[in-house]
Amino acid sequence: MPEPLSLLERWHRLHEHLSLRAYLLLGILGPVVLLVLLNTVSVYREALESADTAYDRTLLASAKSIGEHLDIARDTSSGSGTGTLVTATVPYSALEAFEADNRSRMYFRVSDMQGRMISGFEDLPVWHGQLPARSVYAALVDFYDAEFRGQPVRVAVLLQPVAGREGVGMATIQVAETLELRHTLARALLLGTLWRQAALIAVIAGVVVWVVQRATRPVRQLSAQLQQRGDGDLTPLLADEAPRELQPLIDANNAMMARLAQLLDHQKRFVRDASHQLRTPLAVLKTQVQSARRGDIDARQALAEIEHTVDGATELANQMLALAKVEQLRHQGQAPVLDWDHLVRDVALDLSALIADHGLEFSIETETAPVRAHAWALRELVRNLLHNAIKNTPEGSALAVRLRSDARHAALTITDSGPGISAAQREHLFRPFAAGRSGDNLRSGAGLGLAICQEIVQSLGGALVLDNRLAPDGHITGLDATVRLPLANPPLPDPDASR
Repeated sequence: MPEPLSLLERWHRLHEHLSLRAYLLLGILGPVVLLVLLNTVSVYREALESADTAYDRTLLASAKSIGEHLDIARDTSSGSGTGTLVTATVPYSALEAFEADNRSRMYFRVSDMQGRMISGFEDLPVWHGQLPARSVYAALVDFYDAEFRGQPVRVAVLLQPVAGREGVGMATIQVAETLELRHTLARALLLGTLWRQAALIAVIAGVVVWVVQRATRPVRQLSAQLQQRGDGDLTPLLADEAPRELQPLIDANNAMMARLAQLLDHQKRFVRDASHQLRTPLAVLKTQVQSARRGDIDARQALAEIEHTVDGATELANQMLALAKVEQLRHQGQAPVLDWDHLVRDVALDLSALIADHGLEFSIETETAPVRAHAWALRELVRNLLHNAIKNTPEGSALAVRLRSDARHAALTITDSGPGISAAQREHLFRPFAAGRSGDNLRSGAGLGLAICQEIVQSLGGALVLDNRLAPDGHITGLDATVRLPLANPPLPDPDASR
């Protein structure tokens, strides 16, 4: 049996399933309702204090009215006959003028300073308290709450000086009133306050709902716009009227859609090119196998032709995978810092056998050049350019590799002695599967070598330039392939250099 969730866990689960509109309403109306409730309690207490003050004044007036019916008489019960006592002739009708209605009752008791009862209700408890140090009334009066005959009452105590022909004295006048009228007034004040506060909450809730509806309308419009789109629609969102707070979200979404569109276009182009380019070598391979089965040509020759076709298809597949991998590198994180010098020499060493087979006069000059790139990308770049230069350089001719760096860039230049390229070939030389020819020589192999190089260089923020070298008489003596990449940590300019 699962354990019961705590109140905090229930609140978190409820919070997770709240909509933005409900969250805003709860977040705005919750504090407002809490403040209104606190204000209601405060107003109710202040109203009760005001009612007590008003009714306490009535009690004080009642006590003073009773004090007007007091007198001083000679005390004949004493042996000397010289003593005095306080007398009172207070009819209950004297209090009727202070009774607001029949829902409340008033009681009184008049005592002397020794606590002996003079007039009133004998069972009303005698006051034994003390007068407050400070009072808002110009009288010796005190107010307190008590219980009389099983009912709560409010009592006013007045110490009233009494003067007559027989002398002076002091009396204690207690006037008690039941609390029905005060409670009725308190309930009326409470209901009136609650109605006003409820109306205020209703007005605030209506305003909040209207404002929240207006504020969340752009979000609902964006949601409807996205739901109405087709599966392949990656066009940017149009939200010119959206508030500024939503603009970063819209811009980020449009940027993500642009990246997805670019990625999908690349995948579609890759699949289209792959299906088109692989169809030809597979068809040739099938024809060669069928011809070998029929015995049209010698078995060794048939195997040699099949091997050549398979090698070409393998090279094409590897180049296509390399082109796809370059696109993946664009979306990876920041590349590490590598020394281009070591990679160039490693690639030249790997192709040394091919250079020796062509009998080329090879030279290499490099220096330290830290660049930010993935090792595979740099190796593929150098390998394609150097391999292309080897294939297009006549046997016994010169082939040179130079790596130099300046204040901000590193430049790799591969100089061959081949036939170069024409102006017409430059227009489509970097396009995939666009083989450039110079005379009878194929410059780009399967049509992907220079395209791969161009993609790698662009992903690294560099530039690839192919320049023909011209002799004084104007004919082409070779080709210079130059790659410029930004240094990983270019040195700051020397402030003393300009002095």
